[in-house]
Amino acid sequence: MNKPNLCIAHSGGVTSILNTTAAASIAEARASGYFNTIYAAEFGLNGLIEGRLFDTSQLSDKQLIQLAQTPSSIFGSCRYKLKSIQDDPQSYQAIYQTCRMSNIQYLLYQGGNDSQDTTSKLSQAQAHFDHPLAVLGLPKTIDNDLHGTDFCPGFPSAAKYLATSIQEAALDTWAMSRNSTQVFILEVMGRHTGWLAMATGIARHDPAQAPHCILTPERPFNQQQWLAYVQHCVDRYGFCVVVAAEGITDLEGQPLITSSEQDAFGHAQLGGVGATLSAMVRNQLKLKVHWALPDYLQRSAGHLRAAVDIRCAQQLGQAGVRALMNGQSNCMLGLQRLDDDPHTFTTTQIDLAKCANLEKKVPQTFIEPQHYLLSANAKSYLQPLLSGESTPTYIDGLPCYLQPQQLKLTQFNKALSRS
Repeated sequence: MNKPNLCIAHSGGVTSILNTTAAASIAEARASGYFNTIYAAEFGLNGLIEGRLFDTSQLSDKQLIQLAQTPSSIFGSCRYKLKSIQDDPQSYQAIYQTCRMSNIQYLLYQGGNDSQDTTSKLSQAQAHFDHPLAVLGLPKTIDNDLHGTDFCPGFPSAAKYLATSIQEAALDTWAMSRNSTQVFILEVMGRHTGWLAMATGIARHDPAQAPHCILTPERPFNQQQWLAYVQHCVDRYGFCVVVAAEGITDLEGQPLITSSEQDAFGHAQLGGVGATLSAMVRNQLKLKVHWALPDYLQRSAGHLRAAVDIRCAQQLGQAGVRALMNGQSNCMLGLQRLDDDPHTFTTTQIDLAKCANLEKKVPQTFIEPQHYLLSANAKSYLQPLLSGESTPTYIDGLPCYLQPQQLKLTQFNKALSRS
């Protein structure tokens, strides 16, 4: 009897540890002897629909180690809003036909809250097809907004990168503040939650230290109060460093900046908060201001990853394979904190209804509102996550990352009926 095959698929914005989880899953699946072929879908759901899969057996053990150090997703991710099977039966037929033709009976689907909705839909669709497919969700998102897990893999490394970057930018701003820029604004990702913005304050111990101001979507933005505080910082410390999440809202709860364009998940495109805040400072306070947007750099900074993040990403990859072999599916595996010293976590099974399409907010008690200092609870939560360093392999002075061109694509000739 032929052994079943396993497929890995990525969804949503990439992180610096997606490949780490994938490498751990591949290694665990190989060692188990339970599977014949371990596939990875090209660009997530797109690859499953189109029958475009990577056969990971071509990756050597040495390349798996290199894969684990490579940021982003070597297989590609997607922003694909899967509709219900009643509204879009063709997509489900295509996915299940790919799985049937390639004998994929197990699927690890890694992504954020929108992606776990896809995990749920694919699991429920099993009742409509005669091909067996056990689907298990794994968490990841730098936004850290998934319910049911202590943290989302990818967040600690992105937070570590941003917390480091803001310290460096603050030293630069202070050094030039006498005759040049006095206000520096960093716009970070965070559509509806401010986990990343909040984390930039982890190294701040007194009001004089940067970042002086952290703006998150959880707290409505009051323009006049904010401008008065910026002026206060410049008057008292000679400069002011601000971190703002892209999705901060006004006093009516509406995004400060938005556009009519939407992404594939139906979210309004954000961006431009940094420029808008800078204009306020320039026009009303008459101060010299500079703003920056780390954008994709914060998601895929493979050179500054948190060791705890990497360790838990590997743990989830291994646990996901074991869970599927033990008959677990139609759920997400989350992380549960056991101890902060040493930093240990265990995996736990999460009902998809408790995490799909839901967002975990930053607790109001995490940031002290007067001086934007992180509370003891916030630091207790964050510090273990940012702990430890992991340096990738360097060749000729630069990180040596695996490239997509090194993979070989397997294409299934699918004559699909779209009726």
